[in-house]
Amino acid sequence: MQNNLKDIVSGQKLQKEELLALAYIDRTKEPFAKKWLDSSLIKVVLGPRRAGKSIFSLVLLKDRPFMYFNFDDEVLSSVGGISTDELMKELHATYGSDVKTILFDEIQNLPSWELFANRLHRGGYNLVLTGSNAQLLSKELATHLTGRHMPIEILPFDFNEFLRSKKFQINQEYSSLPRQRGELLNLTENYLLNGGFPEVAVSNVDPKDYLDVLLDAVLFKDVVKRHRVKFSTQVSNLANHLINNFSSLYTVRKLMEALNLKSTTTIEKYINYLEEAYLVFSLLRYSPKSMERIKSPRKVYAVDNGFIIAKAVQHSPDKGKLMENLVFTELVKRGAKPNRELFYYKTRNEREVDFVLKQGHVVTELIQVCYESINSDVEQRETRALFEASGELNVDTLTILTWDEEREVKKDGKTIQFKPLWKWLLDKKP
Repeated sequence: MQNNLKDIVSGQKLQKEELLALAYIDRTKEPFAKKWLDSSLIKVVLGPRRAGKSIFSLVLLKDRPFMYFNFDDEVLSSVGGISTDELMKELHATYGSDVKTILFDEIQNLPSWELFANRLHRGGYNLVLTGSNAQLLSKELATHLTGRHMPIEILPFDFNEFLRSKKFQINQEYSSLPRQRGELLNLTENYLLNGGFPEVAVSNVDPKDYLDVLLDAVLFKDVVKRHRVKFSTQVSNLANHLINNFSSLYTVRKLMEALNLKSTTTIEKYINYLEEAYLVFSLLRYSPKSMERIKSPRKVYAVDNGFIIAKAVQHSPDKGKLMENLVFTELVKRGAKPNRELFYYKTRNEREVDFVLKQGHVVTELIQVCYESINSDVEQRETRALFEASGELNVDTLTILTWDEEREVKKDGKTIQFKPLWKWLLDKKP
């Protein structure tokens, strides 16, 4: 095993150098991550597979000497478990005894990784860890690294990153230039349908085929294999059902009936697995009463619109719902935490508002998403829900995101801003 480990470390060092020699798209989270790079905290880079966590971390460390090891290496699975003492010996033999910064990739594949990380942290190492499972943020980190880690979430490209990948330059007059505005709308539609996974945005891969294979790989590696799920078909059916019903309400009991499963506990467990693997998010209804939040139906969103198209049963998914899913993921990328700072809402008259944004105990904004061109019936329905919710929640910042329409509607001293999706997506506010 020692010789194998030495070969793996040497081979990965070459891969690291080859990757660092390539050009990459600047990521929005880079300034935030750099701010914490020299702190004693363990930096934990989280997100779905193939969202760019490894590249982000490599680029983050490129100006300093650092050791690198990827626990997702196929050779490792063929040789069985590894000794962490042997690993550290081989890393120092390859990189030198003075190097104290380490990037460990996909560390969740190492059993009891958190104990190993904690030991190195106490020994003065500067650690950057990546992982494809949100459980890294919950049980293991909370238990062993309390107050000693900084999570950095890397999701598929946001719209600004996507435009950079397409080499599209925004100038100050873009909204008044028909050709550039048309190109921008075309790119927005591309992003709406194909999503922001880096490989899809940068390369000429077929989005549907690539993301179909990727989603199945995530289901197998991060759900079935990690959690030792016996009935893999049930998890797969649940994932496909939720992704095909994106931007829609669900209850666990109705899912149980639809999928012919025998236990709500099993459904809840499987949904948690899918959320941990960054495939879907569940959103609660906003209410000051915790029991009402828990008992109300939840809304489901996919981590990336590309997954929706890849797994779509219907020939042409609803663009209004695709827009809503895109807005949800963008809000998460901007740092809004689902079910703490981000909810959906229903008024006392059962009118739905897509998104409620909170800061602390204060509701700061209500957002409605509407793809169709605004006719009087649609406008009345959408604005009535917002004005009603505005009165109930005492909030004045009201937004309706449209495909390409900009204006405002006033009523009883309150104003709703109608804003094009592309313009809202370009807003760089955190």
